[in-house]
Parts: sequence; C-alpha cells; structure tokens
Amino acid sequence: MTLTATATPGKSLISPTNHALVLIDFQSQMAFATKSIDATILRNNAALISRGAKSFGVPTILTTVAEKSFSGPMFSEVTDAFPGQKLLDRTSMNTWEDAAVIEEVNRIAKPRIVFAGLWTSVCIVGPVASAIDQGFEAYFIADACGDISPEAHERAVQRMIQLGAVPMTSLQYLLELQRDWARGETYDSTTGIAKQWGGAYGLGVTYAKTMFGASEGH
Repeated sequence: MTLTATATPGKSLISPTNHALVLIDFQSQMAFATKSIDATILRNNAALISRGAKSFGVPTILTTVAEKSFSGPMFSEVTDAFPGQKLLDRTSMNTWEDAAVIEEVNRIAKPRIVFAGLWTSVCIVGPVASAIDQGFEAYFIADACGDISPEAHERAVQRMIQLGAVPMTSLQYLLELQRDWARGETYDSTTGIAKQWGGAYGLGVTYAKTMFGASEGH
C-alpha cells in the first residue's frame, strides 16, 4: 500500500479550539509539600501555560480546594492571566466529582481536556481517570504538575499513561498552540510569553532578536 502525505496537522495535536484547560489546586498549602519539582520552576510553568491559554482564547477552568479554610489562594501566576475569573472552590479531592466544575465542563463542551495542577497522584489522576472513563480525551502537562516526592509524581504519570492520557510539557503546550510562525496574529504574544517564561529557549529568542533582529519563521 502506498501512503500519500498531506500538509495537514495530526488529529492528536492540541489547537486553540479543540480542548479545554483545567488548572487544579495551584495553591500555597499544596505547594509546600511538593518535592518532585522546584517551586520556582512550578510557578514559572504555571504562568507559561496560563498566559498561553489566555493568549489563544482557550476555555479555561480554575479550581481550588478549601481555599479559605486550608489551602490558601491560587498562584497569582495563574490568576493574573485570567483577571476577574471565578475560582471554583471544592471540598472533593477529585475535581471531576464537583458539580460546579462538571457544569462548566459541559458548558464549554470540548471532548478533549488538558489538566495541570497539584498533586499529580491525587488531584490530577482523579479527574483524568474519571474523564477518560466518561469518553473524554485527557492530556496532562507533566512539568506543570507536582507531588510529595519524585516517586509519587512518576507513578501517577505512569498510571495516567496506562489509562490512555497523553503527557505534555509546558513549553510544548505553548508552541503546539502556535504551531506555525506565519500565524502573525499570535506571533508577538507567543514569543513574548516564551521570552518571559520559556527559560533558556526564551533567552535564545531574546538574544536573536536583540543581536540580529531575527524572527522565528523568517
């Protein structure tokens, strides 16, 4: 059989219109015990995906657990990207068991959902497993999740992959939304986000633009 290639993206790729983003429990108390990733990197990656989602108009759900009574406020790196957006506070560890969150999932009505948050083994595995069980496609941003130990995080990642969830990274999420540097309407925003929160890649963008006036895709 002869295959014919076409210049079209794979169906499994993330686009701004084919998914919803759910950001879970990026809160102080949850972060204190997170040991699988440095808190500075975690906050940076949370900012990266939040700014990316906002820039591309991705419908995003922000949810916390016991915000007032125990876990504290959501990271400003997340909430600053969505000024005025309501945080859906829960009592349930599994976001998918909260009626207000599910009402919002159904309102947005996307069959593909991307998850990130704390902790991987509880607050991410729970909704990922539940969403898959109900027929949704689940992705998770592994380096924007964290747990009480590297072991806990890695076993949770393995479990989700075994269930059929797709792992991603934060910078991958941003660049997959852009995907083509010829998309001029989001070019400046994407490179701006990368320069501020994209680590060494962002430094490279800054260097190229400053020293040579270079641009991605040109």
